[in-house]
Amino acid sequence: MVEIDLKRVDEMIERYKGEEGVLIQLLLDIQSEFNWISKEAITQISERMQIPKSQIYRIASFYEAMSLEPVGRHIIQVCLGTACQVRGAPKILDRIEGDLKIKGGETTPDMRFTLKRVNCLGCCAMGPVIVVDGIYHGKITPAMVEGILETYE
Repeated sequence: MVEIDLKRVDEMIERYKGEEGVLIQLLLDIQSEFNWISKEAITQISERMQIPKSQIYRIASFYEAMSLEPVGRHIIQVCLGTACQVRGAPKILDRIEGDLKIKGGETTPDMRFTLKRVNCLGCCAMGPVIVVDGIYHGKITPAMVEGILETYE
């Protein structure tokens, strides 16, 4: 399991100490630094900021930008919306799963990539589309997948 530096979490909490309505920003900061939010970090936030764990979990699990499981350094999102689907998105997903040897929702053992299946990325004219670390790649073919992945290794 990937560990989170709790001393660093403490420093982040200290920055927001005494301020109101900072929980979401604190969680985003932790997510940004460690790529996930651990149970230990949630316990520390709860104790130091006097916020119930249930409230922290509710927020951390609600927002797509936050993960309660370790994720890879690079997040790959494959659009499986209707427009992308009819243009071959399932073949793109199959190719990525085969190349990385993981399924949608999983992370490679080396923590390099996390693969996510998404319902729509809102750019239907570019389909099929994948997004890697916020960079959109449109009109993808299975043959293009290997080259795209290599740029992130």
